[in-house]
Amino acid sequence: MPDLHFDAPNLIHWAIPAFILLLLVEVIVNAIDHRDLFEVKDTFASLAMGVGNVVIGLGVKAMILGVFWLTYEWAGFFKEALAPNLWYAWVLLFFAEDATYYWFHRISHECRFFWASHVVHHSSQKYNLSTALRQTWTGNVTGSFVFWIWLPLVGFHPVAVMTMQSISLLYQFWIHTETIETLPRPIEWVFNTPSHHRVHHGSDVKYLDRNHAGILIIWDRMFGTFQPEEERPTYGLTKNIDTYNPVRIAFHEWADIWRDVRRPLPWKDRLGYLFGPPGWSHDGSRKTTEEMRAELLEGEPERVQA
Repeated sequence: MPDLHFDAPNLIHWAIPAFILLLLVEVIVNAIDHRDLFEVKDTFASLAMGVGNVVIGLGVKAMILGVFWLTYEWAGFFKEALAPNLWYAWVLLFFAEDATYYWFHRISHECRFFWASHVVHHSSQKYNLSTALRQTWTGNVTGSFVFWIWLPLVGFHPVAVMTMQSISLLYQFWIHTETIETLPRPIEWVFNTPSHHRVHHGSDVKYLDRNHAGILIIWDRMFGTFQPEEERPTYGLTKNIDTYNPVRIAFHEWADIWRDVRRPLPWKDRLGYLFGPPGWSHDGSRKTTEEMRAELLEGEPERVQA
């Protein structure tokens, strides 16, 4: 019978020295090329968000692992069929986890409740390796892990699932850079690359809510959310928060949601402000991505403020 128990190292914690080293290399390259890729306060804000994410994750991930284990108990026969000592189980898990990340990421841009956590990652107006470390403090606390529950439910080992999640995050670190332009065409067609992910961080209307991939860009190509990089993106949000305060970066959208849902409106509208797309408003005073695209097609300026 396959061994269903194994331990996995915390890959993210082990990778922190490499993150710091690569970030320093990028800073040096930036200085040599005289490029304006960094802003000191912005970089330290990103680092503070990363540290906060790690600290909060120490406790929250134990809870998530417990939920995964409880779900895994329902897997029955499939536990053995997808045991972590079987090579094909890891291949299947790679594709299953990466597709799950795509849909989680996409929904995080289409539902304001999840956007309130994910917006943190898009709040920098710079694009460099420190931006990769600008991570949410509230994502898992508010339930983003539920997107992955189906994986242990069908038989993937909980620790294997969390290991694959870490591998995906590690991969995504290096694509947060302007130092690398484009890679050979076969790589650009299959994998998420710096070029593809620069588009994802663009606040230009045609770049909004595009290229949600984790490792494989094929999901965006399959589901109609792929956008090639053309002109250099304008990074940040359609309406930037203009702060380096980590607490405000972490919670500003939650505060905005609270102000919206406590307004004296019908519950349908309050729920719209909570679960509708970012930019939704009951009176049309704001713009969603689709509304901004519609205006662009009608001849409106390419950069529209939400």
